[in-house]
Amino acid sequence: MTLHWEGTGIEVHKVVVGPYENNVFTIRCTESGEALLIDAANEHEQLLELCRGLGVRTVVETHGHWDHIQAIPAIRDAGYEVGVAAEDATMLPSYDFILEDDSVIEIGRLRIRTIHNPGHTPGSMSFHVEDTPLLFSGDTLFPGGPGATDFEGGDFSTIIQSIEDRMFSRFAADTIVLPGHGDDTTIGSESPQLQTWVDRGW
Repeated sequence: MTLHWEGTGIEVHKVVVGPYENNVFTIRCTESGEALLIDAANEHEQLLELCRGLGVRTVVETHGHWDHIQAIPAIRDAGYEVGVAAEDATMLPSYDFILEDDSVIEIGRLRIRTIHNPGHTPGSMSFHVEDTPLLFSGDTLFPGGPGATDFEGGDFSTIIQSIEDRMFSRFAADTIVLPGHGDDTTIGSESPQLQTWVDRGW
């Protein structure tokens, strides 16, 4: 029921949790049975069941906003390690390791590359699964525009530059963007709208 996308050697599972309907994704290597969970957002009992059922080994956070981190205490109490970018680390109740830009997280045979995408928060991170069309964008990029920048630490010009330089210029048009809320989109659907977003200012 949670399967969202699959390819050779990989499954992506998705659940929607909490009052802000956060997307929580699990990337699973079907060869090893190991998995990575993105954003311990809310409804920790459901997420722990998902972790146990899919073989989650590690949890990473796209950023530190409260709606993305509510399940962290229960997740860590259950023995799962949580990673976050240094710039957002103080926003979390607790964490285990720091995510650095352009590093690789290995989950079985899968290689998941980190992308620092500041703008929504200073430490916002996206995750690209190498040799797949999958880009997990957190709250940096949604269908129809960038994430909000009117929170503390947000900056509109920074998120625009981050999207242009670190997403649109790096990934093919058919790259699937899986955001922290709402539906999937593609780089090809969003990149032609960049100037429209700049002109409107949000």
